[in-house]
Amino acid sequence: MKKVNLADKFALFSEHWSPKVVGELNGQEVKLAKLQGEFIWHRHDEADELFLVYKGSIKIELRDETVTLAEGEFFIVPRGIEHKPVADNEAEVLLFEPKSTLNTGQHKSERTIVNPEVI
Repeated sequence: MKKVNLADKFALFSEHWSPKVVGELNGQEVKLAKLQGEFIWHRHDEADELFLVYKGSIKIELRDETVTLAEGEFFIVPRGIEHKPVADNEAEVLLFEPKSTLNTGQHKSERTIVNPEVI
């Protein structure tokens, strides 16, 4: 058992949209990601997804609304809901989701991370 310092973990990588695993519990993974620009529209049919903003701000675009998150705020995207994360400037985000959840949901592409790096 070790404590995790988020600032130290975020300092270990610079790439955007490439989640890193920093913890695991009860079949769930705690992931860190740096976001900048727009991701793709996608959904997770079998899993809810939590976005917690550590640094910066992001928008979670939904088909009928946009949720804006500032530092210290989180939003849970319910399973099956299409969404597109957007970060106008670089943001650091903690994600919490089941271990089997792909970052691109039902869409497989060059942005899909099948086995995220553990840091």
